[in-house]
Amino acid sequence: MTFTALDIPGRALGVGAHPDDVEFGCGATLAKWAAAGCEVHILVLTDGSKGSWDDAQDRDDLVAARQDEQRAAAAALGAIGVHFLGLVDGELQSGFAERARVCEVIRDIRPDVVLGHDPWKRYRIHPDHRYAGFLTLDAIVAARDPHFYPGQRSAPHRPDRILLFEAEEVDHAEAIEGFLEAKVAALLCHRSQWRSTMRIHDDPEREIAEFETLIRERAVRAGMEVGLAAAEVFKQIDQV
Repeated sequence: MTFTALDIPGRALGVGAHPDDVEFGCGATLAKWAAAGCEVHILVLTDGSKGSWDDAQDRDDLVAARQDEQRAAAAALGAIGVHFLGLVDGELQSGFAERARVCEVIRDIRPDVVLGHDPWKRYRIHPDHRYAGFLTLDAIVAARDPHFYPGQRSAPHRPDRILLFEAEEVDHAEAIEGFLEAKVAALLCHRSQWRSTMRIHDDPEREIAEFETLIRERAVRAGMEVGLAAAEVFKQIDQV
């Protein structure tokens, strides 16, 4: 696995199935790049409308709350743009119509690096994560080639590379020591997910500390594999 950091891209786009996915997958890397002057954008594919264990939760209120949380999380990372596709949570597909919408975002933003879910990870049970990975990759191919969606407002664009998080086979690591605090701060912005995803409910002070420890331990374990103090790891695709 390589652990030489990439040159700081001029512009990066993180694509997640739900609000908080980008923060979990590559939040510290994006915070590092943003601090170095990279223009960071986040694209959220679904509306997050199923992200509650409360069966009395109003769907529209939840969607609005999750958008507000995502904007706050993006600010905590130093991202300058947040984009919402608003597709229905739990019902994501990687069809031609969805591909057109993601393709248009890529062409408009023109990122040097795109980060997203690894769709080939085995035993992944959440369908949105699988489809988000395929949709992102399919849209990158469409965005680079002029005969896909020729009527779109922006010209074709080919990113330099793709970094897939939650990867089945990792071959690239980014050093993130010094940026874990930003990652945790961004994740904690997603307060609607405290109970279900972060296990913060009964004793917030203790459970937040435990969550912070969990995030750091994961990063330290990843870093140990490549001689870094802390890392986020990816599958890198540089033949785009």
